[in-house]
Amino acid sequence: MKRLFIFFFISSFASAQVVSNNGSLQVIGTQLCNQKGNPIALHGMSFGWSCYHPKFYTKKVVKWLKEDWNCTVLRAAMGIEPENGYLQNPRESEKLVTSVVDAAIKNNIYVIIDWHSHNLQLKEANAFFDKMSKKYGKHPNVIYEIVNEPDEESWQDVKNYSEEIIATIRKNDPDNIILVGCPHWDQDINLPAENPIKDFTNIMYTMHFYAGTHKQWLRDRTDAAIKKGIAVFVSECAGMEATGDSAIDYKEWQLYIDWMNDRKLSWVTWSVSDKDETCSVLKKSASTSGNWKENDLKDSGKQAREYLKQYDEKGELIIQKINY
Repeated sequence: MKRLFIFFFISSFASAQVVSNNGSLQVIGTQLCNQKGNPIALHGMSFGWSCYHPKFYTKKVVKWLKEDWNCTVLRAAMGIEPENGYLQNPRESEKLVTSVVDAAIKNNIYVIIDWHSHNLQLKEANAFFDKMSKKYGKHPNVIYEIVNEPDEESWQDVKNYSEEIIATIRKNDPDNIILVGCPHWDQDINLPAENPIKDFTNIMYTMHFYAGTHKQWLRDRTDAAIKKGIAVFVSECAGMEATGDSAIDYKEWQLYIDWMNDRKLSWVTWSVSDKDETCSVLKKSASTSGNWKENDLKDSGKQAREYLKQYDEKGELIIQKINY
């Protein structure tokens, strides 16, 4: 018996009403589900650091990423500590993030508000998420990522920080998904699995991979964490080394894609920017209005777009299996 795999790409995805059809997301067991309790996986792109690549934080880019790249989720990565980041320029940083969030809501897709820091800035993060949850808590589109990639902090420190931020969000928004990072750039997913946050619902933990650096050991570690009962969301990933540069490891990236598909894990690829590095998916020719041609995309952008166009709005592979 042979098995033939035929992919059918749906050209009408651009008109799909992703949030209208799936509604408020929820965590059931270890699985992200839609409002009806059916499993769902989101797939999309992360914008680059807002303080470094603000020009792409536009409503036209959001629309293009939905319509041409098939994104069901976008991630607005608000830089915190760097020059012109949130700590130096909160008003402009917030404006960039809300421009993406508002455009995602208008385009009927999900959106992650990402506190893009490697450190725990409790006071500032608490105030920011209090404001964002008051502003957007009524919208099922919104997901909160309350810290990106803690580096040397202990899990207990991250947990304490997260519990306070979560409590603040939940006063304003009782049910939208909240993403919690873990130590060592979101690779120590085993630590929250051993000591998870309790007393709150709809919490997921983030794992980040760069396929050129992180191999089978991180997939095994994540599998073990899921088996212990935590829900995992891959909120940042790509195909090269963790530096963001180097050649793309296509074989390992495909292994990750297959692994995430098998487990129905949501994933977001880094990043919508034109920095001179492999993981920035755009060339300098790319417009801030979208409408990118193939020659505006780096190899990582071409591959990410190809992966994204494999899914329907429920995160299912657009594939028909024929046995003969």
